[in-house]
Amino acid sequence: MIRVGFGYDVHQFAENRELWVGGVKLEYTLGLLGHSDADVLIHAICDALLGAANLRDIGYHFPDKDPKYKGIDSRILLRECTRLLDEKGYRIGNIDATVCAEQPKLNPHIPQMQNVLAECMGIDADAVSIKATTTEKLGFTGRGEGMSAYAVCLIESK
Repeated sequence: MIRVGFGYDVHQFAENRELWVGGVKLEYTLGLLGHSDADVLIHAICDALLGAANLRDIGYHFPDKDPKYKGIDSRILLRECTRLLDEKGYRIGNIDATVCAEQPKLNPHIPQMQNVLAECMGIDADAVSIKATTTEKLGFTGRGEGMSAYAVCLIESK
């Protein structure tokens, strides 16, 4: 059996925070605000994977009220989501994701993000598609207030 999942996440920019996107630390003047490291791309992927397996969402498994997730590296959350899928009898087929941000420019970092995310999920980097886009200066992302990310995934029964 194959199943499809969809995930979405958004975080606002904040001062005095590191910027992590797709498991890669980027040099930028602002970071994303969140209980964890606020990696918007990983969070969208986690929700897509969990949704595909009917395992609820990232907030259910890793609540932002739980102090043990304060500042946590989102790569740990992605590995845990992958383990939950494995436990339920699924393997990941592929990921297709889009990050929306005016700044910083993400395209130079996409190959590294693909490799990092693939390693976390135990899949080939070719199965991880990441695209970057802007919102043409429209909305909160266009005003440079934050980032959003969308992800879809295909999972298969083992």
